[in-house]
Amino acid sequence: MVGAGNMGGAMLARWLATGMPADAVTVVSPSGRAMPGGVRVVSEIPASAVFDTILLGLKPHQLDSIRAPLRGHAPRLVVSILAGVELQTLAGLMQAPVVRAMPNLPVAIGKGVVALHGARGTEAGERAAALMAPLGLVEWIGDERLFDAVTALAGSGPAFLYRFIDALAQAGEALGLPPEQAGRLALATVEGSAFLAGAADVAPGALAERVASPGGSTRKGLDVLDDDAALMKLLSATLAAATRRNAEVAQSARRT
Repeated sequence: MVGAGNMGGAMLARWLATGMPADAVTVVSPSGRAMPGGVRVVSEIPASAVFDTILLGLKPHQLDSIRAPLRGHAPRLVVSILAGVELQTLAGLMQAPVVRAMPNLPVAIGKGVVALHGARGTEAGERAAALMAPLGLVEWIGDERLFDAVTALAGSGPAFLYRFIDALAQAGEALGLPPEQAGRLALATVEGSAFLAGAADVAPGALAERVASPGGSTRKGLDVLDDDAALMKLLSATLAAATRRNAEVAQSARRT
């Protein structure tokens, strides 16, 4: 693992929890960031070691700094979780099949989403899918042009949901609830609702209609969200902004 920050660390934690031997993992961390016991930590990419799989988990702007150290390596699989960095940009790093992956933070508990692109239907693609399976839902994205949108929806989505939970709690607090209690109620409401939506045989929109009785308080609240498609417009603008930034990162990476 070249880099194991918040996202890479979440993936590593889940892999170790589901049986991956710690001594099978080497993490390249120039800062010497603490890793789970048994995981080998080095400050730079080893020149002579042979790796079965290399995962690129550093920041996209750091990609150019690892080109030379990686040149001598030929793993069976390269997985990149660099947002916005396309396969064409990654292809020249090593003589190995490359799969792009976009995980989100809930992979740490096996409830994440991992989008994959590249090498589908090959041995490398199967290896990538098997590696990601313990992390949560694995989805193949056929068109790489859609990867920026997937990153905005699933990769950034948890951050947007966390903001929503916080806003829901603050709205309850504004109505007079004690702050800590409002926070607990908001979090439990979102957690239970998401679990029910995942188990339901109808779409979330239909579940909303089941909660809202005609003329009731829930309907009045939904009227605010639905007025002039307010919620839809807000989320569309949110995802569009994140998607544009991913495209900017991709353009910058092409120039390095």
